[in-house]
Amino acid sequence: MTQTAVTTIDAGKRAVSRRALVQAPAAEVFALVADPHRHHELDGSGTVRDTPVNGPHKLSKDAKFTVGMKQYGVPYKITSTVTGYEENKLIEWKHPLGHYWRWEFAETQPGVTQVTETFDYTPHKAPFMLELFGFPKKNGAGITSTLQELVARFA
Repeated sequence: MTQTAVTTIDAGKRAVSRRALVQAPAAEVFALVADPHRHHELDGSGTVRDTPVNGPHKLSKDAKFTVGMKQYGVPYKITSTVTGYEENKLIEWKHPLGHYWRWEFAETQPGVTQVTETFDYTPHKAPFMLELFGFPKKNGAGITSTLQELVARFA
């Protein structure tokens, strides 16, 4: 795969954010991210498993969904709650330990969408533990890979 321009965004002290331009309408990209049954197709970190998802096929405010994950060879499940939702513009969910995953979509011209993904661990129950185990750096690399794959998907 060729390298795709992914920009690092300053989202604050305890947030990791990246941005890329995707050659697709915002509604099309949003539909993919808003379906948790398809998150394994997006995941550049290698942690989201291709297992049955419990939850709706289209997320909405306050919706809950459970996905299979795997870290360090250990499978587990996570139930997240949608905390922010604006059709074709924003979707955000909260992890049980308090951090957020946020996706923002801005159609910069017809058929071209600026996509920003953010891992915000400011409200995490133990942010220093995430830092100790290198999750900001690891998640930054995963976000970069996810966005590169998303760009390639719509190229």
